Amino acid sequence: MTATTLPAKAENSASVEETQKQDNGVGMEHSDEEEENEIEPAGEGKKKKKKKKSKKKRTQHNETRQSEPPRIGLSKLFPDGKYPEGEIQEYKNDNSWRTTSEEKRYLDKIALEDPEETYNDIRRAAEVHRQVRQYAHRNIKPGMSMTEIVNMIEDGTRALVEENGLESGVGFPTGVSLNNCAAHYTPNAGDTVVLQQGDVLKVDIGVHVKGRICDSAFTLNFEPTYDTLLEAVKAATNTGVREAGIDVRLGELAGYIQETMESYEVEVNGKVYPVKPIENLSGHSINKYQIHGGKSVLLVKNDDPTKMEEGEYFAIETFGSTGRGRIVEGGECSHYARIVNAPHVPLRLTTARSLLKTINNNFGTLPFCRRYLDRIGESKYLLALNHLVNQGIVQDYPPLCDQKGSMTAQFEHTILLRPTVKEVVSRGDDF
Repeated sequence: MTATTLPAKAENSASVEETQKQDNGVGMEHSDEEEENEIEPAGEGKKKKKKKKSKKKRTQHNETRQSEPPRIGLSKLFPDGKYPEGEIQEYKNDNSWRTTSEEKRYLDKIALEDPEETYNDIRRAAEVHRQVRQYAHRNIKPGMSMTEIVNMIEDGTRALVEENGLESGVGFPTGVSLNNCAAHYTPNAGDTVVLQQGDVLKVDIGVHVKGRICDSAFTLNFEPTYDTLLEAVKAATNTGVREAGIDVRLGELAGYIQETMESYEVEVNGKVYPVKPIENLSGHSINKYQIHGGKSVLLVKNDDPTKMEEGEYFAIETFGSTGRGRIVEGGECSHYARIVNAPHVPLRLTTARSLLKTINNNFGTLPFCRRYLDRIGESKYLLALNHLVNQGIVQDYPPLCDQKGSMTAQFEHTILLRPTVKEVVSRGDDF
């Protein structure tokens, strides 16, 4: 999920390779035939070969195979409660000492064991994200409605993360923004939009465990016209991931992203369009139960001297466009979130007070959408919801669109700035 500034690979660990198989997720048995030939005496000088019995290498999570569609909770696939580490990238240049520092190793160990700071929660969210995302990547096809697509993703997320109130669940509404719409579109009830062969679809998925949100997105197209647009934005995201690190200034990081994206151009019907980073969209830091943590990673170089800090989570997300490279709000709103530290305001509408209680109990400060209110039995809530927005208690997030006729793309990963290394928690075999 994206932040807006409108004024209003290193090697994957072995555990990741074992668990991120595109065809069926994790939980497969692994067996290796260890055919060692031993020579034994067999009388009269004859020797015969004796085959060792094959041994199966078993992992802690090999008893259950993920289903298609994915519906088996992660606790059954990882009964030891330990989830795969993401892609590890060592810090560079002035930070390279961190990898071998005994002090930083100790801090890493303490953080891993601290129930309030544990990496295991974000890794669990990330593994759910990978499995659901990869299934969606394989199965989203033209002809599907937007509602079918988001239900497929969110049903899988809820099952795998073993949804439990505010302890674990969907991190934010699944974004399925189309074409010139870059972000913040998910279908409301009654939406009849159907995916077409020529569409460019952004799929933005969020999963949380105890408020630790894994935020990752990818883009799909179904004919080759905009392949280069997708390539440019994916490359820009990978540049942002590679260059991010402790003490990196956000304005400089934006410059690296911009340089990569602007090195591409797209040819459509004989006309060449430069790929432009969308200047008023950004990646963002992530706090506990707060998708936009206060720091923004813009996509165009700027003078922001703010530094990334040890222990922070960041969503490195980039958006490219064949249009003007600037978005405006437009269309029916679907996304909302209660504002963190919103002021206490006496509410004159009884329905608004009741709805706020529902929001607090079910979502807290996590983003939600109108479909989620429908799902838990709320009805005729629009007046109350708009009242909460007008009172500054809830923030609305309308769709964000570039000019009509343009195409936009998005790619995103969540990174964790550990004391010793950078962990790309959302990295998978798909991207």
